[in-house]
Amino acid sequence: MTPSHPGLSGPPGAGKSTFIETLGKQLTGAGHRVAVLAVDPSSNTTGGSLLGDKTRMPRLTVDPAAYIRPSPTGGHLGGVTRVTNDTILLCERAAYDVIIVETVGVGQSEISVSEMVDVFLLLMPPAGGDELQGLKRGIVELADVIAINKSDGDLVPAARRIQAEYLSALKFVRPRLAGWRVPVLRCSARTGDGMTELWQTLTAFRERMTADGQLAARRRRQRAVWLWSQIERAVVDAFRRHPAVRSRLPRLEREVATGRLPPGVAADRLVQLFLEGSGRGGERRAEERSRTGHSEEGTPR
Repeated sequence: MTPSHPGLSGPPGAGKSTFIETLGKQLTGAGHRVAVLAVDPSSNTTGGSLLGDKTRMPRLTVDPAAYIRPSPTGGHLGGVTRVTNDTILLCERAAYDVIIVETVGVGQSEISVSEMVDVFLLLMPPAGGDELQGLKRGIVELADVIAINKSDGDLVPAARRIQAEYLSALKFVRPRLAGWRVPVLRCSARTGDGMTELWQTLTAFRERMTADGQLAARRRRQRAVWLWSQIERAVVDAFRRHPAVRSRLPRLEREVATGRLPPGVAADRLVQLFLEGSGRGGERRAEERSRTGHSEEGTPR
């Protein structure tokens, strides 16, 4: 059977780590081999990351049928590291049949994770109506299944209320899979209530996609997205390392910051330096131009 790639995201406080540990133990107990690719946030200031998922999943960490790989984002937009796609493939080769991709927060990260999974689960806490209104429409449109976690004890009434609000809001959202009505379920990762039904729903979604060929089509599209993502990242890295660009960039950044030069003009000049320096002998000419600040026609830049 083709390995399953469920994706998971949600805001801080949704209980993602506890949810993954409870679900992971449930799956390993049923004979599955589970890999968790937990993407950690990196600080924009220090570049460091928390890498705390293993400490928040102590039981799953020591399970011989489970593998947890925390990965820092490295500042990449969306929180998903450039190696996550390759890691999915490696986990498949290592005979893990359920590969869960978890990413941080609510925002651009969902777009990244939705491009590498079979089914996308949005996990939400039983929060107030203000948080529901603040949730971007685009994020809800990406979800194949929505789950309200922490539906236990005194939070059950709040979870039921939020469940009803999401069901009402989804009437105006077009599902990604034709004929699939996005379910809004309640569960408690702490007590285990609703976890079996939630996994059955995720499995039903995947089986439906497999039956009508949409899973194979989605994975083909994802591979193309991965290709271009790697190309874009490689080009940006090469651009930043280019000697002429590195030499000229600080000056142009200052001019843009002070308003002396429009950002678009500065970008065009840097790209021109990069392109001219990429050919044979061009790098030396580009470096010379960056030092003098003149174009080939001799006019000052």
